[in-house]
Amino acid sequence: MEEALDAVEDVDAEDAEVEADLDDDADFDEEDGGSERSAQADAMWSDVRIEPVEIALVKGVGYTLRAYRLSTELTPTEVEEEEDEFAILHRRADENEDDERVVILENAELFEDEPEPVAAEPAAKKRKKTADKDDDADEADEPEGSDKSEKSDEDKESDKESDEAEDESEEEEEEEDEEEEEPEEVPAFLSHHGKLLLFRSVEGLVEFVKSDAEHDMVQLDTWSSLQSRISASAVVPTDENRFELDLVVENLRGGQDAWDTDLLLAAGEVARDLAYALRLEPVRTALNAGSPLDDLDEGLRAAAAGGVGGFFAKRRLKKIGAQQAALGWRTIIGKISAAVDWRD
Repeated sequence: MEEALDAVEDVDAEDAEVEADLDDDADFDEEDGGSERSAQADAMWSDVRIEPVEIALVKGVGYTLRAYRLSTELTPTEVEEEEDEFAILHRRADENEDDERVVILENAELFEDEPEPVAAEPAAKKRKKTADKDDDADEADEPEGSDKSEKSDEDKESDKESDEAEDESEEEEEEEDEEEEEPEEVPAFLSHHGKLLLFRSVEGLVEFVKSDAEHDMVQLDTWSSLQSRISASAVVPTDENRFELDLVVENLRGGQDAWDTDLLLAAGEVARDLAYALRLEPVRTALNAGSPLDDLDEGLRAAAAGGVGGFFAKRRLKKIGAQQAALGWRTIIGKISAAVDWRD
């Protein structure tokens, strides 16, 4: 009897553990947005070589798509040039006034322009001309057999070799210019005319993808495949494709001890990709190699790696002003936000 009771208790304990595990999974799903990406969805995104991306900005959270292709396979987005609001101030008066009236003047000879006087040459210039004439005269008076009029065979051979060397160097330079740059992998986003298309709902993104709307990703070789296979349940960004740009400035203002390495490095990654794909030159300049914000990224990577290099990286990070970094990132996020076309 006791053995039977022990067996029942063991079963109850196992059931309790299973229920606890299920509760933990439910809590995890709820925190993670309530859904996980299936293996079928993983296979689809891998086949089309495109990934859904989640970006959090001050105005909210949105979904878009990102892909990487060789630079030779993509045509850069067409950026609409902004009209110069002050163009009218740059116009000259003679361009604004077209006066074609004919005026007949009496005694027209009184209005004829007098010939301009010939400006006197500077004395130094005159002396130089005189000296050049004297040199020419001296050369003309020299006999034909003199050393100056004829070059030796050695000099001629030297000049010939020099000319050949110059020709070879010019040919090499031309060949280098003709060589095309090696293609590199570059990012592309769901964008149009320099604007990032960011959807507030997964359903809105899927509906747009299945439509015939114009955008920059139409040129991808796998776009038609994505159109026929995408579904709302498949649009689940991985952790590597979630970017919280809305938290960057606040985190930087907290000081070096509070800096979130993963948050800041991920922000730098997506900001560089967006700057390239949307042709945001100010953002590219701010994050270029050697810039203070790029030094911040390098320092964070080195510090996260640990070791002796990480120790010195932490010391370098302390020299980077938190307020300066926060101000720079606030400008970057402002430029990116201005280039977003929010869709429902």
